[in-house]
Amino acid sequence: MSSAEVVLGFLDEVETWRLRSSQFPSKVGGRPAWLSQTGLPSLSALECEICRLPMVLLLQVYAPISGQDRSFHRTLFLFCCKTPECYSRNDSRCMKVFRSQLPRRNDFYPYEPPPEDEPPSDPEDDHSMLSISGVKLCWVCGCPGNKACSRCHTVTYCGKQHQTLHWKHSHKRECCSPAASVTATSPLLFPESELVTETEEDEEGRQGKDDQGEGGGEDSIQRSVDCPSLADTLAEADLEEMAMHETEDNKAFQRFKKKIAREPHQVIRYSRGGSPLWVSAQHVPSDENIPPCTCGAKRTFEFQVMPQLLNNLCVDSTGASIDWGTLVVYTCPASCNHDDQYSQEFIWKQDFSSDQHTQLKDT
Repeated sequence: MSSAEVVLGFLDEVETWRLRSSQFPSKVGGRPAWLSQTGLPSLSALECEICRLPMVLLLQVYAPISGQDRSFHRTLFLFCCKTPECYSRNDSRCMKVFRSQLPRRNDFYPYEPPPEDEPPSDPEDDHSMLSISGVKLCWVCGCPGNKACSRCHTVTYCGKQHQTLHWKHSHKRECCSPAASVTATSPLLFPESELVTETEEDEEGRQGKDDQGEGGGEDSIQRSVDCPSLADTLAEADLEEMAMHETEDNKAFQRFKKKIAREPHQVIRYSRGGSPLWVSAQHVPSDENIPPCTCGAKRTFEFQVMPQLLNNLCVDSTGASIDWGTLVVYTCPASCNHDDQYSQEFIWKQDFSSDQHTQLKDT
């Protein structure tokens, strides 16, 4: 797609079989539908950098690159921590994003596209969350985990925390039982939905910058008639700077609200090589803030996650809560290979101010 083209993602209910790895899904929640079955991220790579607990899948986006054989199949996986206290302001250490890609001819999927009809039932597919090309996966989160239940030796976990969670949830009753279900929904995962996309229409009748002006009144800075002292001058300069920041922040927020108002249910905006839509003029990354890929290429914007997704994740609470203004993902523009390993990319978390959050919920 061109750098100016923006594709919007929306949530949709779909039959579960369409979210399997063999269907190359874009989806929110559930266990990861891993693309490559080898080179999965390590357990340590999938830990939150703040609390060191394992993260879970927030969403994955299937984003092949036309004309590039090594990226004929290509998926980006975004993981996040489920601990609300890790979501401090503008801190992205509780999130990680990984890229996996495969050529059209590979060891895991047919050369031809998957059929539109539901494939025949495959017993192995029902247990896909437990093993993938010999790698054991955690029942709770679907990430690599070779810690098996000591009683049945059938179900595996990424660590003690998820093993304890599963035991309390259902495995205590089902362990060693032939009727035990290993495909049941994990209590830790986000609700699973398909991501469907459509191209954003060009905006008509774009208003000029002067339409974003702001008034004076109580917010305007009052100047003293008398010659101010040095202390007064410094205090006045500080107030002017604060007012300027508030003005720019408000402009950015109003642009954000106006842009999403036309499609208020959008949960992602995809525009590889384009530009993100910021919720604030504060905490916008500079070039120095975005690390280059390990191949040396300067990472570029690929997609962002919108705050509307939070409404579908059932994460609201009266205290600390999972929250963001927008999550912006930057990736290697060459989509380089790393010996067929899952490659970690870069994510930037920008939060609302408290006033902006209130305004957005009221719209």
